[in-house]
Amino acid sequence: MKKCIILVIACLMASITFAQEQIQTMDDAARIALSAYMDPSSSIPNNAKKTLKDRMQKIITKNGMGSAKNTRFIMTANVRELNLEKSETAPVIYIYNLEVNLYIGDGIDGTLFSSCSLEVKAAGDSKDKAYMAALKKIKASDSQYQIFINEGKKKIVDYYTAKCDFIITQAQTKAKNQDFDAAIAELMQVPDVCKECYDKCMAAAQPIYQEKINQEGAKLLAEARGVWSAGQDVAAAEAAAAILAQVNPQSSAFAGAESLNAEMAKRVKELDKREWDFMLKQQQDEVDLEKASIKAIRDIGVAYGENQQPTTYNVVWW
Repeated sequence: MKKCIILVIACLMASITFAQEQIQTMDDAARIALSAYMDPSSSIPNNAKKTLKDRMQKIITKNGMGSAKNTRFIMTANVRELNLEKSETAPVIYIYNLEVNLYIGDGIDGTLFSSCSLEVKAAGDSKDKAYMAALKKIKASDSQYQIFINEGKKKIVDYYTAKCDFIITQAQTKAKNQDFDAAIAELMQVPDVCKECYDKCMAAAQPIYQEKINQEGAKLLAEARGVWSAGQDVAAAEAAAAILAQVNPQSSAFAGAESLNAEMAKRVKELDKREWDFMLKQQQDEVDLEKASIKAIRDIGVAYGENQQPTTYNVVWW
């Protein structure tokens, strides 16, 4: 009987470990992304803001969500000083008792999704040290965050389900205005745990991505032709080839790039009797092409979000 109990416990522990490892290794595209955010106008000390933001980022990733910048959905916090004690000893010791309130919500329209509260207490030989020591007691591994995180996650999934068609329409409008990266980023904000909406957005992103690489390829081809036409020598061929190397093989301009490359190869051979050995990027098979396109689309979405100015959030009343 004792061996059976031990075996059951071992199996349970293995399952928990496996689940934690799955959370930690989950593909970023499957995660619902949150930005850890601290209101710059908050009255807590600046170094405490940094510590609290770091703790929130750890809570986010530890609980299977993606930590990212400039996302619509955020985790934020405020701190209330419940009590400050001061010892009668020398040196003086300060003891802070703080209430930390954590929130998840839509930072753009100001809708609060979930919240939780905890108390932390610590001592230090200065007020700042006591304050910081108290905040450092916030542990990402505490189980108390699970309900808080799950409630916020459910509300975010509900948002994507309800707003999916609107997200696609917004992206298509941006694409019509030639803002292809913003359009793709709009669609790639949807994680693939929201499968139906994710699939719709990925399908909508493909033609936008194709139009982006078509236009970029056409510009590069025109630039390369201009460089070649101006020189018509080996140096011009090398300069034009460096430009052609940037043309995506899936671009509608790629056939023109191959034609120009062949023209330059012929001319170089006529000039100095040597073979032109510059090779353009190669076309990929359909399986590799699909994988490459999906990766390129995701990378565009991530890069666009990372390079934006910090988002202004509406969380004053939380």
